[in-house]
Amino acid sequence: KKMASRAVTELENTKDCSQAGKALFCPSHPTEELRLFCEQCDQPACQNCVTDRHQQHPYDFTGNVIHRHGDALRKVLKNTQEHRDTLKDVLSKIDDMGSAIHSRAEAVATEICLFTSGYVKAIEEHRDRLLKQLEDLKVQKENLLHLQKARLQQLLLDMKTGVEFTERLLTSGSDLEILITKGVVASRLAKLNSIAYNTRPSVDDGIQFCPKKRAGQCGGYEVFGAILNKVVDPSRCTLHGEDLHSACQNQLASFTLLCNDSMGERMVRGGEAVQVTIIHKDKRDCAVKPTVCDNDDGTYHISYSPEEPGLYACCVFVKGQHVQGSPFTLMVKTKFHEHQGVFHCCTFCSSGGQKAACCACGGTMPGGFQGCGHGHKGHPGCPHWSCCGQVKKSSECLGGPLSDLSQKGLLRTVTL
Repeated sequence: KKMASRAVTELENTKDCSQAGKALFCPSHPTEELRLFCEQCDQPACQNCVTDRHQQHPYDFTGNVIHRHGDALRKVLKNTQEHRDTLKDVLSKIDDMGSAIHSRAEAVATEICLFTSGYVKAIEEHRDRLLKQLEDLKVQKENLLHLQKARLQQLLLDMKTGVEFTERLLTSGSDLEILITKGVVASRLAKLNSIAYNTRPSVDDGIQFCPKKRAGQCGGYEVFGAILNKVVDPSRCTLHGEDLHSACQNQLASFTLLCNDSMGERMVRGGEAVQVTIIHKDKRDCAVKPTVCDNDDGTYHISYSPEEPGLYACCVFVKGQHVQGSPFTLMVKTKFHEHQGVFHCCTFCSSGGQKAACCACGGTMPGGFQGCGHGHKGHPGCPHWSCCGQVKKSSECLGGPLSDLSQKGLLRTVTL
């Protein structure tokens, strides 16, 4: 009803209407044309509206304000157009990136398929190689066992024949027959008894698979998993080191465990269960906690620092069994005796005992010698400790009468 008296046009034709310059009438006053614009309400108005609802509002003719409001609208339109163009560009880039992602994903999928197929082929090839190696190893061990078995069976047959013949001779032969053949029979039995043979199988079942061990490359791919045919034999393992049987109180000492297989050959890998116990023989509650370091090459570095002097019982186990030489006795000496003198090569000693030789330390020998008065026996002719005559700089002081003489010599040097 409100629109009954108003002019209605299609939206598509509004542009044509505006271009035609047709007058627009006020919705509230249909007979009045919209020629004014209320600045406060920001809307067109007619003459009646200005005097009615827009009374005391600032207003002006539409022709006067159209430029200002048109420019502001054009500015907003320009910004909107820029955002529109930016959005179109972003959407285009998103579409391009989507296509690129799709293409890249297909390319990477192809690479993955090629890699995995090659990797599977390499693993299968490595598997076949391991199985062949295992078969060869099994055949080799079986052949050695068959050879050992054949030799032992032949030896057993020879011994059985010799025993049966000797028993028949002793039970059924006459005295003369025994006396005539005893030399040959005894020689035969002695020869059979002298034949050396291994009381254990010549090979063992030491075949292991280590999945984490690097096995090189196969088809350009790094593969893991190796067959190990060596098993450590605790009775063949040996201990080495200067601190194996002696150590000093409160000083770090160490020795090395070398693991071998049943054939006495060096193990080239680690991972064995090594246990070491060091217990004081007189004080059962006194024990040293050693540190075992796996060098991952078949050797183990064992270090310890004893706090109490005395005799210790040391045991080294591999797989719960004693190694060769275990248990053994460890002697811990008292605290290291430091040298009280000086380590030097005095002029008197190095000159072979010349009386005119003057010592750099300033000491003098009794009897007018210019050499030092440390009281050395003989002439070492090389650097040595003035207190005890030891020629090794890192040695322990032996003490004794030389120490007292060295103290006097040092005092005499200070006085001079």
